[in-house]
Amino acid sequence: MRYLTTIGDKTYVIEINQDNEVIIDGQRRVLDMRPIDDELYSLLLDNRSYEVLVEEAGDGEYRVLINGVAYYVQVADERARRLAQAAGAFAPTSGEVVIKSPMPGLIVAVPVTEGQKVRKGQVVVVLESMKMENELKAPREGTVSAIKVQPRQAVEQNQVLVVLS
Repeated sequence: MRYLTTIGDKTYVIEINQDNEVIIDGQRRVLDMRPIDDELYSLLLDNRSYEVLVEEAGDGEYRVLINGVAYYVQVADERARRLAQAAGAFAPTSGEVVIKSPMPGLIVAVPVTEGQKVRKGQVVVVLESMKMENELKAPREGTVSAIKVQPRQAVEQNQVLVVLS
């Protein structure tokens, strides 16, 4: 199966044809991925080990946390992507965006204020979890309409942190 995966402004072609192997932009990679629980996975990629948290954000978008770095990933199979592009479905989204904590932790910083305009990829919250600082970024441009946390506050997984409009 062939997928088009977009991270930021870069799109990767990922082919999954057999177990333990994936082809990323034409390059073969050895892969072993096993679920630990509903959102946490153990990943071996080219014999390097990673713990990966994957949270579905809806509409083919996922929030993926690897080594303390959060990525917003859009995934579509090639056929669905062509249909969506024809229908204009990959235009910038509008409406409210809720940024939730991908895991339990402690808020280190909230470098934005209510009413502030933010750009896609701008850090809106810094969360410490498992002794690592994780920068949570705006998935698109918008205005910070609500901040639901403050520094040194403990948070649970899926707790709302910031709302963008």
